[in-house]
Order: sequence, then C-alpha cells, then structure tokens
Amino acid sequence: MTDLLLQSLIDIALAEDMAFHDLTAKATIAQDQLGRATIIAKENGALSGCTVAKQVFETMDEGISQTWHKHDADKVQAGDLICELSGNMRMLLSAERTALNFMQHLSGIASATSLFVIALDETGCDIVDTRKTTPGLRVLEKQAVLDGGGKNHRLDLASGMLIKENHILAAGSMTDAITACQMLSPDTWIEVECETLDEVIEAVHACPDIILLDNMSPEIVSQARKLVPSSILLEASGNITLDNARAYAETGINRIAVGAITHSAPSLDLSMRVASSDKD
Repeated sequence: MTDLLLQSLIDIALAEDMAFHDLTAKATIAQDQLGRATIIAKENGALSGCTVAKQVFETMDEGISQTWHKHDADKVQAGDLICELSGNMRMLLSAERTALNFMQHLSGIASATSLFVIALDETGCDIVDTRKTTPGLRVLEKQAVLDGGGKNHRLDLASGMLIKENHILAAGSMTDAITACQMLSPDTWIEVECETLDEVIEAVHACPDIILLDNMSPEIVSQARKLVPSSILLEASGNITLDNARAYAETGINRIAVGAITHSAPSLDLSMRVASSDKD
C-alpha cells in the first residue's frame, strides 16, 4: 500500500469516528492537559498494524511522542508492553479506538496465520491467503498474513489467473480454459481448480502453473500428489482447519490456502491505558 493510500485510509477511519470532534474528551479533559499511555497485549499472539497505529497517532497530533517496544511480526504474550505514548490527553484518547481497531484486527489475522504456520512446521508446506478480505483493507490484511509467517496468494484479479468451475463452464472445458488463459497472457501464472482426480489428470496434460485441489480429503490429496509432476505447484483448500492442516501438509503438497485467516480471524485483545500528567 502506498503512503498516500494508507494516509487516505487513516483519514477516512478518523473521520468515521469523528475523532477531531470528541465530545466526551472535550467535556472531561482540559484542552492543555498532558497524559501518558501504554498499549498492552492482553493475550498471546503475533502483531501487525503497529506501523498503521503509529501513523494514526501522528495524524491525530504530530506532538504525540511514541516509543514502540514491539513491532509488526513480533510475537507477544499477555502482559507485554507494546508501546508507550505521551502528549495531549484529548488527542491520545480520541485516536485510541482507531489505532486499536487497526492493530487488533490486523494482529488477529497475523495470529491466526501464525497458528497454521506452527502447525505445519517442518513439513515444507506454506500457508497462503485468499481474496476473501475486507473491502479496502486487502493490502493491510495480506501484510498481516506475512507478519504471521504466511505467504500471499494473488493480490487481485490482474496479478494471476485462477480458473474455477464457472470459468470452465464458460470456456467449454478445463483444457480450453487453460489454453485460452495461456494465449491471452503467456507471462501470467495460471492456476486451475480441480474437484476430482479425473480433473487433476486433465489439468496435468494442459500444464498450468498451479493445480488447486478443492475440498478433497487428505487421502485423495495424497493420490493427487502422485499424479502431479513437481514442475506444477500443488495447492489444497476447502474445509482445512488447524486440526487437520498437518495431515494435508504431510501429503507432500506445496501450500494450503485458508480463507479463514483473513475473513474469520478473531481480533487480538489489546488495551490502552492512560495516566494524566501536568498541564502545559
């Protein structure tokens, strides 16, 4: 995400919260009141969004001093000190929710990804994301996957070609669909989704870059692995959870795509606490 795009996103988030018109802060805190704040982890996880939160506070008030003890991709445990802040008390409190919303959401994705990465340790199989992301937040959410130790699938519809059932129906056959994609853009990678072993065999003959095994059991995936040459990357997705991910990885596939790490990851519990200091 470009600096300009990120700043626009932060501006929208602060405007959405009417952060510069915080009536409660204006009513209860003197305009020149100074304060200190700490951001603390309340549960174990992996961090993402720290750089975004830092920019939120800078946007709110460039005079806020920030000392970050933890950073994006760092692991934290409950009770860990992540950041110390000091500055105008009104500005600190008015920026709090926007900063934490970004951090908690993105750290939740990083944490969910990290659990899958740990589950697949030493299997040689990667965890990748999907396009099942929050509109407007895709780049940040995909960065959160990287912060959690995962890898990114295609960013958008123009960065790779993924042939699914509807594309095959429209093209007439899987082979026709793969050939059409190869002709349109020879330098763009092509992935095709297969739901049966017969489809896997057809796909191998058409030679895409990647074959996606959709909603197959580990046993069927193991059979598919024997049919696909190492020159074609093999990916599995569909109903893969933390409990069964390793069984899939041990079949010898190259990667597992998990939409849940972005669309269903629970937020990581973080908190910000303030203490007042002297007025200017």
